[in-house]
Amino acid sequence: MTGLRREEVARLARVSVEYVVRLEQGRGPRPSPQVLGALSRALRLTPADRDLVYRLAGAEPPRDGRVPMTVLPGTTRVLDRLGHLPALVLSAKSDVLAWNPTAAALLGDPATWPPDRRNLVRARFLNGGTTTGEDAAHCAGALRAAHSRYPGDPDLTALITDLRTGSPAFAHLWTSGRSGGHHSATAVIDHPRLGPLTLDCDVLHVAETDQSVLVYSARPGSAAAKALAELGTPS
Repeated sequence: MTGLRREEVARLARVSVEYVVRLEQGRGPRPSPQVLGALSRALRLTPADRDLVYRLAGAEPPRDGRVPMTVLPGTTRVLDRLGHLPALVLSAKSDVLAWNPTAAALLGDPATWPPDRRNLVRARFLNGGTTTGEDAAHCAGALRAAHSRYPGDPDLTALITDLRTGSPAFAHLWTSGRSGGHHSATAVIDHPRLGPLTLDCDVLHVAETDQSVLVYSARPGSAAAKALAELGTPS
């Protein structure tokens, strides 16, 4: 995409403007594959151009047999059109690949997380989330199912190793051998300003990229619906 300012690239890639400046000047650490993927999505690069960016940064481009991390432009447009509802895009291994401002207002801004830590299963089991119940079991099952489809993906293997080592609850669920995936359900989000919100969380599958779009909504006229409308109103 031509004509983008640094601020626009940073916003689309969910990184800071200072980080983009450091990349342009060749300063700072080498960007991770997650950051390279985010920048490629922000710039809407073709697969060939994306691969060139990875190679110039000294990283291996995404290959067959690895979890797809590139969000299609059509999926990004859907995310933008859902601006009044919190929505985010997850990879097959539950990486948070993209989100809209309302999702950041509801769940916390993933841009503040290190790019290689933007993963819902990691956040749940290693960062103080709820590690019991059906939803936790579904999260672990989603990783097992992803591992069966992408057994050679090194990032997925490393994630599972971290989880099994750092979370006894995950290790127990993993040993149970249950597969599954994210599914539509009722979620209770404890918002720091608005308090507990009971929301419907619907999961839309993007077959071409093996990704999922999570969309949060509330019953029309409910207190939760009014709260979402407040979150979706630009300040």
